Amino acid sequence: MRTALGDPAPRRRVLGLRVSSARAQLTGADLAAALGDPDADVRREALVLLARRDDAGDPLDAVVALLADGDPLVAEAAAFALGERRAPGAVGALATLARDHGDARCREAAVAALGSLGDPAGRDVVIAALQDRPSVRRRAVIALAAFEGPEVEAALARAHQDRDWQVRAAAAELDDEPPAR
Repeated sequence: MRTALGDPAPRRRVLGLRVSSARAQLTGADLAAALGDPDADVRREALVLLARRDDAGDPLDAVVALLADGDPLVAEAAAFALGERRAPGAVGALATLARDHGDARCREAAVAALGSLGDPAGRDVVIAALQDRPSVRRRAVIALAAFEGPEVEAALARAHQDRDWQVRAAAAELDDEPPAR
């Protein structure tokens, strides 16, 4: 099935990636090629597979570059992969995505990745995400668990008063308190 990695049909390339991964035949070079594929579905599949791997030879710099991909689902998958791989060199790019991307799914994934990394450089961006849409705010509350300090405590206190009950519930869960309804 490795021959499918070079197939002209994007769907066959996606299947080739999946089968090669399942058979433990997917190399870092295969992933690097797929990350640069012209088809968004192939790039996204490569990112999902890369998130599950633990190979130091994987092309994480290419993943950081995909945070700026024109397809929001690719950018979202790139943020997810960086968070799963705990790529500390990605904090700046993830912070930019969390602050500036027009798609809330991308901002949410970037906030989650920053929480996963727990790098203090991402803390203020996660706190600022508490002003975003409800889905991003919920993710930001969860991400705050990775950080400490008075700014974090103040942000969590504000989250307890959020207009969205799920944001309040997430904040209460971090404090082991029942959420305000």
